[in-house]
Amino acid sequence: MGSDRESSPYPDLQQRARQLPDAPGVYLFKDEQERVIYVGKALSLRSRVGSYFTASTDLGPRKQPMLDLIRGIDVIEAEGEWEALLLESRLIKDTRPRFNVMLKDDKTYPYLAVTTREEFPGVYITRAPSEYSGARIFGPFASSTALREAMQLLQQVFRFRTCHLDIRSEDPANRHFRPCILSAIDLCTAPCADRIDAKDYKSDINRFLRFLNSQRSTVIRELKSEMQAASEARDYERAASFRDQLDAIERLSERETRRRGDGTAWQPEVTVFTTDPAAALRSLQRALEIETPIRCMEAIDIAHLGGRDTVGSKVCFIDGRPYKEGYRRYKVRTAGNDDFQSMREVVSRRYSDAGQGLELYPDVILLDGGRGQLNAALEVFETLEVQPPRVIALAKKDEELHLPERPEPLRLSRHHAGLRLCQAIRDEAHRFAQHYHHLLRSKSIGGDGAARS
Repeated sequence: MGSDRESSPYPDLQQRARQLPDAPGVYLFKDEQERVIYVGKALSLRSRVGSYFTASTDLGPRKQPMLDLIRGIDVIEAEGEWEALLLESRLIKDTRPRFNVMLKDDKTYPYLAVTTREEFPGVYITRAPSEYSGARIFGPFASSTALREAMQLLQQVFRFRTCHLDIRSEDPANRHFRPCILSAIDLCTAPCADRIDAKDYKSDINRFLRFLNSQRSTVIRELKSEMQAASEARDYERAASFRDQLDAIERLSERETRRRGDGTAWQPEVTVFTTDPAAALRSLQRALEIETPIRCMEAIDIAHLGGRDTVGSKVCFIDGRPYKEGYRRYKVRTAGNDDFQSMREVVSRRYSDAGQGLELYPDVILLDGGRGQLNAALEVFETLEVQPPRVIALAKKDEELHLPERPEPLRLSRHHAGLRLCQAIRDEAHRFAQHYHHLLRSKSIGGDGAARS
């Protein structure tokens, strides 16, 4: 058998690719006039660029002719895929390469909008940047998936908000507002609940903007200086906050492509229910026709034995993985063996604050049951001032999704990644409810009396 070099129709270019670093970055293909004809990003420059110049390479009718025009390869190393993504976007916008289809067809590409005119700026991924008047706009980007994953990584460092709440520092209601789950897992500084003032929040946003503009070393120097000043002033809590940001930046430098690493910092007793939770969430988002990414899901289940010791459970998943600190259990007080009334009671107790505008709902509420359980929950939500973004039910019998706006259930393939994720979350809620139910039963049989609700 011949070597890769012998089998390659572009041996000189393949040899050049072998000399490239095994590191994240951006590559630029140039023609004989030194014009940039294509820009791409890679987790490994050596592997990605080398893949273009093998005998089996087939780029399709639009890009295959590009290979015969390549005469030079330039690369720019990056700290990770997140930085490569930003570099790729800027270079495509500046050089407008011939074989990059971006900006040359009718497809709408994602942008990043930072609403800097607001007192507490938000960070949003959008395909309609004109809707964010006065915002700082970055992009367009070639991949919404890569952009979303990059922003989730950077949110670990700068803890910016991604909600659309109208937050004003003088609003007295902030003191009573319960922040969303992103605050609990240290992905947001929770300006909605007066956890940070406008000056400090904007400092974080300004660092984030400089970071996007490749001023990483400047941001690190500034954080170290502020950490030292806070420590000398014996403001140790503030110093620790700067230290945590520096640590998070160092973690980015490890070229980690997973969005949360092993998750141990925020996700005890982690169980992985799907090989790719991010892909499953995107699949579910498409199936439910939801415009914004799904990050937080909660599921509710009811358990009892012949109407005795009825309990409810609520489990919480962030980015497709269990967040055990968000689990709750309820001893049902009024329903007996009426599953629908039990569902009404648990839904009311869990979401009354969100319904009054005192906290945010999860992105999706998943009920264990069919149309009856869904209707029972909707009856509760109809009495509340603020409505949840999405409520669905998953029936065990046929594994069909029931949606409020559809008279017929949504039937997905049993191999559908979004459905399998819903099944895993539903089953976890059922397990958690059964565990509490058995606990109460054992106490009742043992004469210990009722457990506290």
